[in-house]
Amino acid sequence: MSPYRGRLAPSPTGLLHLGHARTFWTAYQRAQQANGVLVMRNENLDPQRSKTEYTTAMFEDLRWLGIWWQEGPDVGGPYIPYVQSRRREFYLEAWRKLVQTGFVYPCRCSRKDLARSAQAPHDEDDEPIYPGTCRPRHAASGEIAVPESPARLNWRFRVPDGEEIAFADGHLGQKSYLAGLDFGDFLIWRRDDVPAYQLAVVVDDAAMRITEVVRGADLLRSAARQLLVYSALGLEPPAWYHCPLMLDATGQRLAKRHDALSLRALREQGRTQEDVVAMLR
Repeated sequence: MSPYRGRLAPSPTGLLHLGHARTFWTAYQRAQQANGVLVMRNENLDPQRSKTEYTTAMFEDLRWLGIWWQEGPDVGGPYIPYVQSRRREFYLEAWRKLVQTGFVYPCRCSRKDLARSAQAPHDEDDEPIYPGTCRPRHAASGEIAVPESPARLNWRFRVPDGEEIAFADGHLGQKSYLAGLDFGDFLIWRRDDVPAYQLAVVVDDAAMRITEVVRGADLLRSAARQLLVYSALGLEPPAWYHCPLMLDATGQRLAKRHDALSLRALREQGRTQEDVVAMLR
C-alpha cells in the first residue's frame, strides 16, 4: 500500500469556524495515526472572494489549534506550488484532455437561466441539477478539436445518466448516487475563466498523491462527481472520509457567516487551544 498522504484544503474566503476546525483536526489526527504526511493546499481559486487577510488568518489559526503539516505553501515540498491560483496550467491540461475525449461540452446558460430551472439543488448540495439546455443530443465520439481557451463559456461534464456511482466512505460507510438523478452535468470550468472546484480538486489531489480525502459530509455528492472525473482523466482516486457537519443553535450547518464561532473570534474571547479541541468532540 502507498504511504498515507492526507491534506488540508481551506479556501481563504472567510474566517475558519468550528466546522472547519473539526474536519481539519480529524484530517490531522488520521495522518498522525497512519504515520503519514499531511499536505496544506491554499484553495484560493475564487479571485473575487479570496483575501490575503483570510489566508494569513487560516495559517495562524490552524497553527494555534495545534495542526502541523509537512508540505505546503509555507514549508515547500515535492509537488509545488501548493497554491491553486498558481496551478492554472495543470487545470488547462486536464480541461484539454476532457474536451478532446468528449467528456465535457460548452454551455452558454447564465445563472439567471439556471435559476429558472424547476430542479433545485439538494439541501446539502449547492449545485442545481442542470436541465440539459446546452447538452449535445449524442455523446461525442472520436477525437475533438480543442479551442484555444475555455474562457467566456461554461464547460460541463456530461454525466452517464442512469449510472450508479458507488464508493465506500471511511466514516459513513457505503454510499451510492445515481448520475442524472442525484446530480446532473456539472461545471468543470466557469465562464469567467476560472476552473471549477470539481476539476481543480481532482487534478491537485492526484498530482499531490493524496491517498485519503477528509472533508465535510456536505461534499458526499461531490465525491461521486469527482470519481467520474478521475475515471475520465485515467487517474487513481483516493479513499474518502466525510465528517459530520457541525450545526448552529437553529440546526443549520455552520458557514463562514458565523463569525462568532470562528477560530479567530474564539481566540479573541480568551478560549484556549484545549477549550476548542474539546468543542470539536
